[in-house]
Amino acid sequence: MIRRRALAGLVAPALAQPGLARAARGTLYLTIDTGWSREAETIAEAMRARGVVATLFLANELTYRGDRQLEPSWAPFWRARAAEGHVFASHTWRHWYFTGDLAPGRTRYASRRPGEGAEVLDQAGLCAELLRPLQALQAMVPEARILPLWRAPGGILTPQARRMAQACGLRHQGWSAHGFLGDELDSDSHPNDLLLRRALSRIRDGEVLMMHWGVRRRREPFALVFGALLDGLIARGFRFAPLPPEGV
Repeated sequence: MIRRRALAGLVAPALAQPGLARAARGTLYLTIDTGWSREAETIAEAMRARGVVATLFLANELTYRGDRQLEPSWAPFWRARAAEGHVFASHTWRHWYFTGDLAPGRTRYASRRPGEGAEVLDQAGLCAELLRPLQALQAMVPEARILPLWRAPGGILTPQARRMAQACGLRHQGWSAHGFLGDELDSDSHPNDLLLRRALSRIRDGEVLMMHWGVRRRREPFALVFGALLDGLIARGFRFAPLPPEGV
């Protein structure tokens, strides 16, 4: 059975980043989930230019290039992020959704794409689903720092999925009340200027922020205001840190 020992060789504690210990109004935890990834380089450059580090939740999702984010074609991107000090965690392998528990140790896992179907995961199957993205990353980037955390797609979690993941050695990490940055919302009803103003007015100390490397259905990419968001938060005295291994 895949349990904590299976994760032990993958996980290394996140180290404090140089320059982040200055006096600040508070600490923020930026997290980025996989996605369409068309704006991935723009987002990465904005963080690099400001010395911001994030926790990157990995899934093998389809990208704008027609490949998937944990295929070897993306190895240079992930190597660069590891070198910049970002840390990594699991977002499941297939990015399907947990839709209900059937019995102790059994949970239903379903795709939202037509034709992909659904299946029931037992303990070993769930561990394999959650550990596989971490194993794929380690094969491409052996030096990557991996946390014993995971995030369910959409943040949708069942009691059995949570319990079974804990038996795999992974703690679930969501986002905070004002941490949802809205980059997957409709552009017409939630334009970038609205999302930017809302985030800057609401975000408080200790928030876990959540966004993606780009969202296919969003007409106005959030990446266009991402740099302004970071500048505004830094100007307010916030510092950015990776999530701690135990989560927040």
